[in-house]
Amino acid sequence: MLKTILVPVDGSEAARLALEMACKIARADQARVHVLHVPEQLAHDTLLVWGVGAARMEASEAEVEQAGHEMLEAALQAVREHGITDVDGKVRQGDPARVILDEAQRTKPDMIVMGSRGLSDIRGLVVGSVSHKVSHAAPCHVVTVH
Repeated sequence: MLKTILVPVDGSEAARLALEMACKIARADQARVHVLHVPEQLAHDTLLVWGVGAARMEASEAEVEQAGHEMLEAALQAVREHGITDVDGKVRQGDPARVILDEAQRTKPDMIVMGSRGLSDIRGLVVGSVSHKVSHAAPCHVVTVH
């Protein structure tokens, strides 16, 4: 039985599907869902803001922080709409794979559910995808959603 599921979201379609799958699993096990958003610089000089659009790199730190929190709130609302009431979330800065692994060490989830491909697919092919790095180093089960 799972108690906590960590779901990193980046605004990609795969992350949206991962969030839906995590909600189904959480509902079945009455598990807590912990949503994590790590703003990531994209190749075309934007930061993703899920459900809101994209923040330009020229945006101030406060604007980027606000956009990240809006994205997180949209994800939390999506979880609540799936009937999950035990949900929380966090926005953290840094290298996405490292931040996800750090958050997993901190929150001790039983499972991480994440999209197999995020917004930075091309860069991921060159240096290794975030989901690949997380799946090899996580202290728990990792489910990647295509």
